[in-house]
Amino acid sequence: MSLKAQLTGNAGLFYISWRLTRLGWTVLPTSRNARGADLYLVDPEDEARSVSVQSKALARRSAVPLGTSLDRLRSRWWIITVGATSDAPSCYVLSLEEVRGLASRDQGGTRAYWLEARIFMAPDFAEAWHRIVPD
Repeated sequence: MSLKAQLTGNAGLFYISWRLTRLGWTVLPTSRNARGADLYLVDPEDEARSVSVQSKALARRSAVPLGTSLDRLRSRWWIITVGATSDAPSCYVLSLEEVRGLASRDQGGTRAYWLEARIFMAPDFAEAWHRIVPD
């Protein structure tokens, strides 16, 4: 991964951490190269209630790569940050079921899955922080 991509990823991760903290969640980032969730959110009123979050950060509007198998996607919630390195990032909040259901697949090559920007940038997902609930 290029340095620019790492910086974009970090910007998105820390931006959504800041936003979620301001909404009252205790936010616990994982190691950046660990498999699975990028963040765990804990309800400060009930520590037994937690949420796993996958962060995807983009410098500009583009499709999100999902890999070659949707079965490998695990985190309950996905937050996609567009313009992560800008002064005014935009975030889109989707459930795992929505990501899987809205994904499209390449017809040739590796037949990888993608989440197209025109799909995830729908008004229902834009800045929809209220949608995140504990498992």
